[in-house]
Amino acid sequence: MTVTDLAVEPLDLAMTAPFEIATGTQHAAENVLVTVTLDDGTRGFGEGAPATSVTGETQAATLETARAAAALVEGEDEAQYRDLVAAVRSTFPKQPAATLAVETAVLDAYCRRRDLPLAALFGGAPDTVETDLTVPILDAGVARERAATAVEDGYETLKVKTGTTVERDVERVAAVRDAAPDATLTVDANQGWTPNESVRFADALDDRGVDLALLEQPVAAADLTGMAHVRERVSVPVGADESVFTPDDAVRVVRADAADVLNVKLGKSGLLGGQAIVEVARAANREAMVGCMVESSLGTHAAAHLVAGDGRFAHVDLDSNRLLAEDLGSLERGPVIEPAGPGHGVEP
Repeated sequence: MTVTDLAVEPLDLAMTAPFEIATGTQHAAENVLVTVTLDDGTRGFGEGAPATSVTGETQAATLETARAAAALVEGEDEAQYRDLVAAVRSTFPKQPAATLAVETAVLDAYCRRRDLPLAALFGGAPDTVETDLTVPILDAGVARERAATAVEDGYETLKVKTGTTVERDVERVAAVRDAAPDATLTVDANQGWTPNESVRFADALDDRGVDLALLEQPVAAADLTGMAHVRERVSVPVGADESVFTPDDAVRVVRADAADVLNVKLGKSGLLGGQAIVEVARAANREAMVGCMVESSLGTHAAAHLVAGDGRFAHVDLDSNRLLAEDLGSLERGPVIEPAGPGHGVEP
């Protein structure tokens, strides 16, 4: 089957509350929806969530790039999806949100045409996936309340955003631990600290008896030497997020001994590139994590298919649509994601 049309439109979704991390505060999801139509009428859908602080993209630029990608996709055989994805990504290498939206739509159409779940492309079935819940940068008291509610809702893993001052971050994480004593805790500094601050943070929590399962991206993305220094000095596994966009980036992180965990975000790597990063992690005896931008259920379910199909992710952070006041379908709550087919199973 050939692709007869690639349509692009804005996807604007309200959030329940502002979401603050070390690099800024997001008030709404200003995303992009791509629809690919095959010559038999089959349609596939993809979402891109531009994040200026991470990828440098805006919604306007993402819309423009996705529309320009139509020239590469229309008239082509969707069965050659690897070549299509490679062509789009090589043509627009600095626009990962746009290229993800196109890639997801093409793969979704391919799978829907054959009545396959997207997970099948990655080697498995669309089994249940359980996500953590993120506690953003909040005052300690509010973070404690947010954690208590999360536990009531069934979440067993909580991810706490940090990267402000060490003292404030320690108090926030300690408050979350007080409210959720049995939960697995991870923290994400989003490049907010220096190497020495990262070590001081980990030591302070250790002194309080707070155990962490992961310390994600404590220092600047380009500072692999600094991240390796942190990894040597702390007992907590260190994760690389903003440092890893591509499989080549993953190789550089591994060679620098900078991380124990490699975070795959489709908004950086895409679906096929994400699985390639997992292969790097496996070959280097590192763990893989999956994360998200502020995406709707379309984006989180596409990622959940990769998680279920590949089966090698140690950490799952796919809670972004839990932050939304509206979604493409019914609002999802709780930690369980039930990916289904055909394709990624979400049809706007």
